[in-house]
Amino acid sequence: MLAEILQKKYNKTLKECSNEEIYFGLLEMTKEMAEKKYIKDTNKKIYYISAEFLIGKLLSNNLINLGIYDEIREELKQSGKSITEVENIELEPSLGNGGLGRLAACFLDSIASLGLNGDGIGLNYHFGLFKQVFEENLQKETINPWITDDSWLIKRDKSYRVNFKDFTVKSKLYDIAVTGYDNRTNWLHLFDIETVDESIVKDGISFEKSDIEKNLTLFLYPDDSDEKGELLRIYQQYFMVSNAAQMILEECILKGSNLHDLYDYAVIQINDTHPTMVIPELIRLLMERGIEMDEAIDIVSKTCAYTNHTILSEALEKWPIKYLKKVVPHLLPIIEVLDNKVRRKFDDPTVAIIDNQERVHMAHIDIHYGFSVNGVAALHTDILKQNELNNFYKIYPEKFNNKTNGITFRRWLLHCNYDLAAFLTDLIGDGFKKDADQLERLLDFKEDANVLNTLLDIKHRNKVALKEYLFKNQGIEVDENSIFDIQIKRLHEYKRQQMNALYIIHKYLEIKNGKIPTTPITLIFGAKAAPAYIIAKDIIHLILCLQELINNDKEVNPYLKVVMVENYNVTLAEKLIPACDISEQISLASKEASGTGNMKFMLNGAITLGTMDGANVEIAELVGEDNIYIFGKSSEEVISHYENRDYVSKDYYNKDKEIRQMVDFIVSDTLMKIGKKENLERLHNELINKDWFMTLLDIKEYMQKKEEILADYEDREKWSKMMLENISRAGFFSSDRTILEYNRDIWNV
Repeated sequence: MLAEILQKKYNKTLKECSNEEIYFGLLEMTKEMAEKKYIKDTNKKIYYISAEFLIGKLLSNNLINLGIYDEIREELKQSGKSITEVENIELEPSLGNGGLGRLAACFLDSIASLGLNGDGIGLNYHFGLFKQVFEENLQKETINPWITDDSWLIKRDKSYRVNFKDFTVKSKLYDIAVTGYDNRTNWLHLFDIETVDESIVKDGISFEKSDIEKNLTLFLYPDDSDEKGELLRIYQQYFMVSNAAQMILEECILKGSNLHDLYDYAVIQINDTHPTMVIPELIRLLMERGIEMDEAIDIVSKTCAYTNHTILSEALEKWPIKYLKKVVPHLLPIIEVLDNKVRRKFDDPTVAIIDNQERVHMAHIDIHYGFSVNGVAALHTDILKQNELNNFYKIYPEKFNNKTNGITFRRWLLHCNYDLAAFLTDLIGDGFKKDADQLERLLDFKEDANVLNTLLDIKHRNKVALKEYLFKNQGIEVDENSIFDIQIKRLHEYKRQQMNALYIIHKYLEIKNGKIPTTPITLIFGAKAAPAYIIAKDIIHLILCLQELINNDKEVNPYLKVVMVENYNVTLAEKLIPACDISEQISLASKEASGTGNMKFMLNGAITLGTMDGANVEIAELVGEDNIYIFGKSSEEVISHYENRDYVSKDYYNKDKEIRQMVDFIVSDTLMKIGKKENLERLHNELINKDWFMTLLDIKEYMQKKEEILADYEDREKWSKMMLENISRAGFFSSDRTILEYNRDIWNV
């Protein structure tokens, strides 16, 4: 099949073709196959609107979903070619940042794999978030271009006019095929404009933020630390939802809707608060088409549903009215009516849409004027109902529901851990590829020494593969016989990478004092900090300084190694996760909505070291306390500390000599010789005088639990049984299960 395409395209045999030629041949073939699986469906449709879609590289995922991965892999192998080397040609789309975007990508995959009629809608960012590089042990942001002449993007002959206050832009539409596993193809619709000018970006990622017609779709989450940045975000969000609303109405009318029955033809899932303006925009467009405002509001309220992804109040967007006036003044009369309706109905000012500081609360629009509000893990939803959104829960208990996140286990097992997937197939058949619950059949082998040893062998091979990758791509040497302890996720204080860094200091000082670990430990981090998030960048600086210190210390580095991978993304995750022994999920309890990295690690046989936060709670319930390492204060205790304002980090620092020693090492002469005084002193001061996410509250228990898990690693039989238990219980976290629940309880497609 592939050989014929290459012969026709390049007049060469497969053996004669370069990896680039093979990649572009596969790209063409896969796009054609995907297009043929598209079904023009007249039924009700899901529109999943999200500012992010972290889709990762698409070639292998599409080959797997189209059912030809093994065939192509073998065909390449027969000609002396490697599918891995061909995959390396592909650029990763810069369309997402973290869990929010990865989840959106998983959901689109599962919607198609379950045969549901549903598309994603977002923006076609040219440079995405940013490409992270390290210079002088600091994060530096540079552009991350990925759009080439020949890519997964399909330019469509479709555009819409989007009116801002002072000018109008004309959009253009690109589609990326979303292939379902052994099922239909849906689409990810990405909107862009012709006038974007990539050349305006200077000096890393800086650019003129006020020139909207040139910068509108350049970056995901442009720096909003000033007014111009906030305005640009509003321009982006309105551009996304105006295109979405126009497309949705157009498609529904073509299918026979008279718009009074819009909710029979469409359901719109608002992924976090970024797409919230779709609600007033749809109301406006329905009124333009002759529908009275009250009915338009009722129609939209029956069409839109909202997913909340955070308990951090700063992440629930609140846009000043004065900014909305500068960008979308035509939406304000509608927003004011929506607010008035709420105020007339409820006396509680905390549920108003417009607050007394003249800010519009986007989440409040979603909750009042959507028909469903869901959290993304059992604990998260419970905290929303009992604490963060309790005032809304009392009003609308029927709207609130939980949809625990899931992952596309086919990508995170079949693709990134081919050997494990093949071994599982030999043991339990291939039914788990469609029904992840069948992974539980693996429990039949928990006393089988051959199976347990094979799991350990596969893990070792994956560690060797990661070792080779890190040396080739970053020049970093690691010991595959060491324990791989990995923390990969966005850099945020609530995720507490700083606590892991303090543990590294503790371990470094222990080794310097002659206490040598039984097995060497390699601590691996991957994380990007938002460009304007100063303390997060200081934490990266600390980790990079520790990396330099320890890796150059011949007395310590045989036993302890620190690695911070550069420009962490989906591609790197696919290398790191199969090689992981210890999965660090150490966020402050009550702050992580769910997490999905924890699920990917579990599926690949890593053991979780974590707090009872987010989906860790459900992982613990599934695997049992003997197969997970839990530490730290509970979410109830943490919430109580916040309410009573009684956590004082300085007390922990003053009272505990060991804590003081670790924290003070940040500003020791040893580290100051390597790092920047300003960054290290600021972080030191933050931990002692603020520590908003309570690092010092849990640090001692974290250290104890970490020593326990390191000791248990030495018992290889016990460890392999824990691996088997985790893999076998991971089926619950399939995004197929999550999407079935969304469809059953919310979408009804």
